[in-house]
Amino acid sequence: MRWTTSLAVLFGCCVLAAQEAPKPAPAKPDANDPWQESTFRAFRLRPIGPALLSGRVTVLVAHPSHPATWIAGVASGGVWKTTNAGTTWTPIFQNEGSYSIGDVAMDPRDPNVLWVGTGERNAQRSVGYGDGVYRSADGGRTWKNMGLRNSGNIGRIVIDPRDSNVVYVAAQGPLWSPGGDRGLFKTTDGGQTWTQVLKISENTGVTDVAIDPFNPDVVLAAAHQRRRHVWTLIHGGPESALYKSNDGGKTWRKITTGLPGGEMGRIGLEFSRAQRGLVYAVVEATRESTGTYRSLDSGESWERRSNLAGLPMYYGRVYADPQLAGRLYMMDVIVRVSDDGGATWRVVGDRAKHVDTHAWWIDPKDSNHILAGCDGGIYETWDGGRLWRHITNLPVMQFYNVAADNAAPVYNVCGGTQDNNTVCGPSATRGVDGATNNDWFVVTGGDGFVVRIDPTDPNIVYAESQYGGLVRLNRRTGERVPIRPVEGKGEPPLRFNWESPY
Repeated sequence: MRWTTSLAVLFGCCVLAAQEAPKPAPAKPDANDPWQESTFRAFRLRPIGPALLSGRVTVLVAHPSHPATWIAGVASGGVWKTTNAGTTWTPIFQNEGSYSIGDVAMDPRDPNVLWVGTGERNAQRSVGYGDGVYRSADGGRTWKNMGLRNSGNIGRIVIDPRDSNVVYVAAQGPLWSPGGDRGLFKTTDGGQTWTQVLKISENTGVTDVAIDPFNPDVVLAAAHQRRRHVWTLIHGGPESALYKSNDGGKTWRKITTGLPGGEMGRIGLEFSRAQRGLVYAVVEATRESTGTYRSLDSGESWERRSNLAGLPMYYGRVYADPQLAGRLYMMDVIVRVSDDGGATWRVVGDRAKHVDTHAWWIDPKDSNHILAGCDGGIYETWDGGRLWRHITNLPVMQFYNVAADNAAPVYNVCGGTQDNNTVCGPSATRGVDGATNNDWFVVTGGDGFVVRIDPTDPNIVYAESQYGGLVRLNRRTGERVPIRPVEGKGEPPLRFNWESPY
């Protein structure tokens, strides 16, 4: 669903003989207006749950010397930090201009320096837009917007390991319109000024950028032609391509050797830190060409290793093991791992783990220690993914819609969430701890959208899921009845949008 905000501001100016017209006195607030600010000043928000699951995490980084310090970027919840491996969390991006996070980069020379690119990088229906790039020099306590405010969505930020002032930003550009700050941008003075080192067109930005860890002058950039409309998604075209620079972005060449010859879509890049010259890519193209590609010469030439590439629109990333050159993880509905450079794949153990994984952090000192960020929040494993620990206390669940029933004195609050069911819970309980997970119940699964409660009977709940799925729940009996409309005999099938309000 596209969210837009419109603001109309009218300026009036009248100058007569260098004399400025007197400014009108500010309007006095209407004492009878229930929506004035003072009405809500005394209200205090209190959490009522649920903590059944978390929400969509788009990026994860960890401190290289203190592996219990993690930074999480969230699709619709800003940036969060923990210093005790997820036992407690602190929101560190509360007062900035965007809640949607595309990427977070930690300076390898000074981990207290953090860069945040706003605007989620996946062209999801519920994607939020950003207002540029931010930098913090104190571990996230304070932030400064460093520009590129019209970039819309940031695909990736990479920092030159030799010089902290040199930063590359892959700016995808606005998803719903042309133009903006779109392309690959570079700063050599810590973000004070930016140079657009790779520009394609007003319709094509850069979705990924990668620096060769053995020779940081070698940079790969993936151009991606994309546009979302209410009725369709354009996720590729003739301007999507892979580019390479050998001189730190001064000059660029389009790379074609071994890559698909026709139109391409999104390309995800990952250099290996375990073997010089080794780089992987997941490439969206035609059915015959989509797949995992490998280069042994820092991106000059490529070979197709397999036909797997995940779902590019929602994932489009691979992560290379920092110690094992042949091991590669592919983000998808179910995470897969390859131990032979992408030729064959097996499913990573997803026992007790949510699907739809977007972010992956591998401990550089222990390849079995992994953090995963997915639609259900953050998970941690110490055995390479066989078993997972769910970090349930990160409160970033995305609600599409909320409603309340007419029960009294305690009423129920219901909400449809992004990929985490439609859930309902009480506004208060008799327990000293307030509402807990045991007080909440699931109405229906999947992506939850509109939810409504019978105004005369709070035990009857109607809930919608993706593509028009509609369920009626009777809380007394526990019966769930699908009630989505169907076409009549001889009529064409009914069509439903991803979110179909009723």
